[in-house]
Amino acid sequence: MAKQNRHNSLERLLHSQGFGARKFCRTLVRAGAVTVNGDLCEDPDAIFETDNLHFVVDGFEGVWPYCQKAYILLNKPVGYECSRAPKHHPSVLSLLPLPLRERDVQPVGRLDVDTTGLLLLTDDGQCIHVLTSPKHAVPKVYRATLAEAADPALCDRLLAGVLLKDEDEILSAQACTLLTQTLLELTITQGKYHQVRRMVVAAGNHVTGLSRVAVGDLSLPESLVPGEWQWLDARSMLLAGWAAK
Repeated sequence: MAKQNRHNSLERLLHSQGFGARKFCRTLVRAGAVTVNGDLCEDPDAIFETDNLHFVVDGFEGVWPYCQKAYILLNKPVGYECSRAPKHHPSVLSLLPLPLRERDVQPVGRLDVDTTGLLLLTDDGQCIHVLTSPKHAVPKVYRATLAEAADPALCDRLLAGVLLKDEDEILSAQACTLLTQTLLELTITQGKYHQVRRMVVAAGNHVTGLSRVAVGDLSLPESLVPGEWQWLDARSMLLAGWAAK
């Protein structure tokens, strides 16, 4: 693994963070459009250490921390596809600002267009591999609104395992709780197509609404409204074994 370069010119740093081509970043700096750690800098060749570095750039809302790799938590709303090439609905990437799209942040796995909730996005290929690889069995927690009132027997069937149509293996929930007669919380470690909806059908009910509320140790913050996103701490991702070193 290549060692991270912790010192670089402002022009190169801005380019690495998705603010545009190096020539454009150089122009931004010379135009007085960039502050670094609160101080205006008009020298694109000025050298900065990347630890605790942050930018404010005219035309790009907010304060931007320097991130070797970007880790984003998005509260996905209904009506968006988890794809860089959507077919019928807008991409979830359209909910992110341009610098994140420019650095090729991608969804980690997929939520279907009608499913809401916690979606991770990153430009860290190792993180994507760990979180989506079946061998790592990262737990994912969903809350499903049921079409019909259920009793604990539904959880028993999901925990024991059900056979889905067109599948050869029985799939079981890692955990299952009936929060109300029509609200089910289900934890799975697999990632089959429409798995939660299909499991509930196989167990004798139907899902009318579905939201993912947790992935591993990450939970969807109650304060994060649908369509909004927030940065995730890179150190936490590294300690969890998800991020590239």
